[in-house]
This record gives sequence, structure tokens and C-alpha cells, in this order.
Amino acid sequence: MSDLAQARAAHDHFRSLGLRLDMTRGKPSAAQLDLANAMLTMPGNGDTETEAGEDARNYGGIQGVAEVRRLFAPMMMAPPAQIAIAENSSLAIMHDCIVWALLKGVAGGEPWSRTEAPAFICPVPGYDRHFALCEEFGIRMLPVPLKGDGPDMDAVEALALDPSVKGMWCVPKYSNPTGETYSDAVIARLAAMPAGAPDFRLFWDNAYGVHHLTGNRTEIPDILTLCAEAGHADRAFVFASTSKITLAGAGIALFAGSEANIRWYLARAAKRTVGPDKLNQLRHLRFLRSPEGLAAHMDAHRRLLAPKFDAMLATLERHLGGQGIARWAAPAGGYFITVEMLKGSAARVVELAREAGIALTPAGATWPHGRDPHDSVLRLAPSFPPLEEVRQAAEGIALSMKLAALEAT
Repeated sequence: MSDLAQARAAHDHFRSLGLRLDMTRGKPSAAQLDLANAMLTMPGNGDTETEAGEDARNYGGIQGVAEVRRLFAPMMMAPPAQIAIAENSSLAIMHDCIVWALLKGVAGGEPWSRTEAPAFICPVPGYDRHFALCEEFGIRMLPVPLKGDGPDMDAVEALALDPSVKGMWCVPKYSNPTGETYSDAVIARLAAMPAGAPDFRLFWDNAYGVHHLTGNRTEIPDILTLCAEAGHADRAFVFASTSKITLAGAGIALFAGSEANIRWYLARAAKRTVGPDKLNQLRHLRFLRSPEGLAAHMDAHRRLLAPKFDAMLATLERHLGGQGIARWAAPAGGYFITVEMLKGSAARVVELAREAGIALTPAGATWPHGRDPHDSVLRLAPSFPPLEEVRQAAEGIALSMKLAALEAT
């Protein structure tokens, strides 16, 4: 029997099992959410006062509770005075920053809408929701490849000289979806590079800053300090949230920036709200208690997540290793595994997986407008299903990859 016939037979057998498995989104599992169940009784009846004696049940506090900003200052790599806390979604803050920049301009700049065809630099493979925001508001997207230690900086620096290029998406640590971390040299170049637009902004989405998959906690340089030292103090907008730390739908989102950027953000936010949910902020403080408590909590996440990644990677290696069919890397953190297939085969893998009862993220989702020009990149998300389902899904995905590759050759 030929290799192709064997691969088809193995795939057919898996299909006959009638499984229904969802590997589409990088959501926390129920077991991960259970880690924060104690928060559901916090801050508790009568526990509503901040250190400053403010009543967290009432209006106000647009910047967020001071002691909560202190709690997350190490994660944000910013002093508490340069942090603002919003509601549960950092994506919502990114959305607002883009809208405000288009309509009002950023600190020291004119509205971006006055620029003909404003553009963002977009490292690829990248986060589909970043690209969706650009698409929603008509911002051109300029893809640049990731190289394993961050984006191709020669390409980035060339594009940034165009005055119509207003920003750049960055997931600097355990990137979505490749898992790579920007090198110190790449981050220094991003902070220091010339930009044609004086109001150019790095949209620095440090979504996975504390989401380690190994005992080695990767660290990256402080982008705010590097930008200030390079004479571009206002260049970076820093975003993060607790969505994958505590309760995904009831976390808190954080924004950090220069003093001027914080003033700009708070002035805009004050028109939008009379204050965020300070009880939820206190809930996070009572539960996590300290940066050390946050680290210990993330260790508990790692103990749940790492076996799923190990199972997925071991299955890929067993079926595909050394065959030239696909390549991947073991991420040190984050929520995804990226697999690069032979050109023209990623969409076929998604189709074959669907036939086998496995829902995958659509091929192309990691590129602007959902169009991967090589049809080769797949994003795998092993976090949400239970471990046994991850093992089953990994088997079916690997069989689908092998069959698609053999069909293409």
C-alpha cells in the first residue's frame, strides 16, 4: 500500500470514531477558570473601601484603584501613575485607542482620519482580532514576516518611514500565534527607529506577559523606558488584561504609557464612562494579593496547560517529525502552536480535520483579511478542551496534515 493510501486509510478510521472536538480558540479551560472561583465571593459584604478610603461601590476613580495599579505595575513594566484600568477587555481599549486616534488624534497629533489611507505594520502570522480592528476602520495593513525573534526589522524600518504609517501591532512575548518572543535587539530597534509620522504608535499587546509554559520565565525589556531613552517617549501604547489569568469574561484590562499618553487616554475615557468597575478591581487585589501571588497563580495555570501542549507536540513529532511535511516550534509560553505546512495545503488540512470531527481556526486567519498568500500556516489552540480530548484531536490533526501533504506532492 502506498504512503498516500495508508494516510487515507488512517484518516478514514479516525473519521469513523465520530468525534466532535473544538480546537478553534485559545480560551481558558473550565479547570483554569476554577482556579479563580474564590473570586466569586470577593471582595465580600462590607469590603468595599480602598486604601484611600474611597467607596468602590460609587462613581469615580477613572484611572483605577491605586493599590490595584501597584499590583500590576511589574507585569505592565510601568509605574502605577502611568497605568490606567478599564473593564474586562484589553481588545476594547485597543478599539477605543484606534477610534480616538482617528477622530481626535493621539497626544500631540492631528486626527489620523486626516491622513489619506492610514496604515499599520502587521507582523505575520499574527492575531486575527488585531487585523479585524484595522479592517473595521479602513486602516491599510502592511504585513512583515516574523523571523523567530520578532519581526523582520529591516522591513519594519523601511515601512515606518512612510508618514501614512501610523502604527504597528506587536505581541512581544509568546506571540499569538507563533509563541516567539521579540529579542532585546528587536525591541531596542522598535523603540529607536525613525518614523515618518511624528505620531507613530506601537500597539504593544503584552497579552501573554505572565503566561509561561515552562519553569523559565522569559523576560523582555521595558518598552516605555527604551522609547523614552530614544527620544520617543510617547511611542508605545501598552495593553494587557487578566482575561487568561482570572475569569476570562470578568477580568480587568490595563493600559500603560507615557505621562502624556496617560493624560490623553484618561481625557478620552472620561467622556465615555464615569468610572470602571472598582469592585472587580478590589476582587482581583484580594485574590492575587501581590506580584508573588500572581506568579504562583500562573504556575497553577502552567500545570494545567503544559501537558496539553506536550501532548500536541509529541503527536506532531510522532506522525510528522523528520518527513519535511511540516515544521513547528515548542512555545515557551502563550496559548498557541503554529504549524507551517507545505504551500497550498493549510486549507485542505482544515477541511480534512472538519471531516474528522475537529474544528480548527480557519486557514488564513493569521493574516490580514484572512488571506494567507501561501496557504501554509495553521494555528492550533490546545488550551480549552480537556487533556484527553486534546490527545484525540492531536491525533486527528496530525493525520489530516499528513494526508494533505501527501495529496499535495
